[in-house]
Amino acid sequence: MGSKYPRSLRCCLPTWALVLQTVFSLLFCFFISQDTDPVDHKFMSSYQVLQDLTLVAALGFGFLSSSLWRHSWSSVAFNLFMLALGVQGTILLDHFLRQISQWNQINNLSSIQVATVSTLPVLISAGAVLGKVNLVQLAVMVLMEAMAFGAIRLADKKVFDMTDHVVMTHGHVFGAYFGLTVAWWLSRSLPRRVVEDIQTEKVQMATSSSLFAMLGTLFLWIFWPSVNSALLEGTKKRNAVFNTYCALAVSTVTATSLSALSHPQGRINMVHIHNAVLAGGVAVGAPSCLISSPWIAMVLGLAAGVISIWGAECPRMCLNHMLQNPSGTHYTFGLPGLLGALAYYCLQIITETGTAELWIVTQTVSNIGALSFAVAMGMVTGLLTGCLLSVRVWRAPHAAKYFDDQAFWEFPHLAVGF
Repeated sequence: MGSKYPRSLRCCLPTWALVLQTVFSLLFCFFISQDTDPVDHKFMSSYQVLQDLTLVAALGFGFLSSSLWRHSWSSVAFNLFMLALGVQGTILLDHFLRQISQWNQINNLSSIQVATVSTLPVLISAGAVLGKVNLVQLAVMVLMEAMAFGAIRLADKKVFDMTDHVVMTHGHVFGAYFGLTVAWWLSRSLPRRVVEDIQTEKVQMATSSSLFAMLGTLFLWIFWPSVNSALLEGTKKRNAVFNTYCALAVSTVTATSLSALSHPQGRINMVHIHNAVLAGGVAVGAPSCLISSPWIAMVLGLAAGVISIWGAECPRMCLNHMLQNPSGTHYTFGLPGLLGALAYYCLQIITETGTAELWIVTQTVSNIGALSFAVAMGMVTGLLTGCLLSVRVWRAPHAAKYFDDQAFWEFPHLAVGF
């Protein structure tokens, strides 16, 4: 029986990727200048934050989805490809947006830092579609999502008057629902029997791969305070780091205990640990700088852990058959992100005592409007991207080749019983 995989990507991938990289290089040549400010303590501090963000993006998200026993190579390497492409595209997009919207000019190191944080939604989205698309489709998705999130950032700053920190935390929700919508569109035409066969045969964890996926979780767990505090300064940065650690600790204990509770024999599910322990850090992201007492962060971590395990267990029958979502995009980033946005709104109203009713109404409209806009943009642009990725020119893999490294990589041992 011959392979059901379409024609080789030998011409399509190099042509698309190299032409795109050449265009990026030319745009950098003409529009992006080198920073000439002297190196000082502030520069080194910014560089340390950038290192933390890069570890989160490259190692954390890269290994987080590597537990699938026949798709671990692609999960790690494709994540790095998307990161490299997304950072370049976001730097260029920010440059042109600054010309249009008169944003404050920032130096090149700061622009890379902002671009890395802005690319995290792309990596979150990829968790819902990895295994069902090829590298050419992922490159298209990166460009579409980077432009959509750029529009969200512009609208949040100019229309809803949101800070950079809050805008970036909305990226968690945007990325989750963007990826889920793309995955739904790509899977909509598959018969239920095919989906079940794919899950039975390929969406399985190997012990060694699962250990590497846990390594990704550990990187995210350790460095997530840097993500939540990357765009903050002074007291707000200190509060964000401290509160994120508290929330992560509580969500870890909660997720582990509830995972055992959800199993008839009291056994812990490794998939829960891969994803749910991060839910507290996501939920506390937006309000982290406003929390003045650690118990609030701990309550958010507890609630996020409960929501995450509930999301993994209760809707699993529905979501998994429809989306084949082994990475937990929805209950790790989507639901906790919504919880964090609600907590930010409540804390903002509480901390501003003695304010006028008009101010409360304005803040309510701004916060709900910005969050709703992020969710709506994620679903609408995700639907458009899903339609675009369904075009045959991208040579998408056949359903029989989903979650299969052998379609993309050269290692013959897969063919002899790997």
